[in-house]
Amino acid sequence: MACLNTLKQEIRVLENAFPKTDELFQVVAASVDELTCRFISKTGKKYDIHANITETYPHSPPVWFAETEDTNVTNAIERLSNTSGRDNHVLQQVKLLLRELCAAYGMEEPPDLEERLDLVSVPQVINGSDVIDHHEEYEDSEMEEEEEDMEEDIHLEMEDNSSSHAAQKDEGIDPGNLATLDRLKANQRQDYLRGSISGSVQATDRLMKELRDIYRSDSFKKGVYSVELVNDSLYEWNVKLLIVDSDSPLHNDMVLLKEKEGTDHILFNFHFKEMYPFEPPFVRVVHPVISGGYVLVGGAICMELLTKQGWSSAYTIEAVIMQIAATLVKGKARIQFGANKAGKVSGQYSLARAQQSFKSLVQIHEKNGWFTPPKEDG
Repeated sequence: MACLNTLKQEIRVLENAFPKTDELFQVVAASVDELTCRFISKTGKKYDIHANITETYPHSPPVWFAETEDTNVTNAIERLSNTSGRDNHVLQQVKLLLRELCAAYGMEEPPDLEERLDLVSVPQVINGSDVIDHHEEYEDSEMEEEEEDMEEDIHLEMEDNSSSHAAQKDEGIDPGNLATLDRLKANQRQDYLRGSISGSVQATDRLMKELRDIYRSDSFKKGVYSVELVNDSLYEWNVKLLIVDSDSPLHNDMVLLKEKEGTDHILFNFHFKEMYPFEPPFVRVVHPVISGGYVLVGGAICMELLTKQGWSSAYTIEAVIMQIAATLVKGKARIQFGANKAGKVSGQYSLARAQQSFKSLVQIHEKNGWFTPPKEDG
């Protein structure tokens, strides 16, 4: 309970220290499981930066990500994932973030930063008289990180107290998809209690947010694409592309594919590693076999965006899906119907072949760079 109280107090401190009127750094929205801040550079450019506070907080730091490709911001965020102990707490994280950003942009940090983010700067009165000793509570919450049973109680407490906020985030999501999110969350809790967590906290939390955002998106609801988790794993998705540009040859091929084979989509497999979102997913076409459209032998996709060089942690999965769809059309992709016949091994895609061709692709482009087609080519 002390840990949750501390988190609530830290959020109050942040909101008081950096209101929406601050000229350098603003807390735009805050709750016990999500934080949105805005950094304003000396040129007046605004950068929105988000943090998800996970079930393992404060044993693990919040998971930060930004809606920008600016390396000053992404590098600052990446450093926050390497903290431990007291530096995992929200106040310390914001303090470190602001210092990194000010240094990166050649700006002076607020001279009263330490004072602004001092937990005792916002006293809390209990029952009209008792005042919490914040420093003592701060130490207590760190001691609790070492006591597993107490941690479990804290995480469940956080879930109960943030239920109203979660309900707001889940508005507009189909009941069946909500059930999927609830099942995934329950599985994560069980894995945590058994000490058998797969992947990483930052990747798991970001993927949960991506999936929730997809369930709420208009493109998903309109049937442009669909998403299925392989074996209920957040780290492997099957994505079905159902709609492409109706003026493209690929659209006509998809209509014919449905008539001939009863398949109304192009199936992609997304595989995420524990370094996500700081590394891109590996994406490949599973079916049907496609020529053109920047699809390689084995089903890998030739896109700089899908390489470490071209990837940004700010990219959303939906944006990647839509970009792949646009790339197929721009590259004049066509379905190879003969190659899709059962038993024709030479035309089948596989994970191993896709990985091999993608590895070769990356090596070539690392040496020779990436070619951007002229506008007249689409």
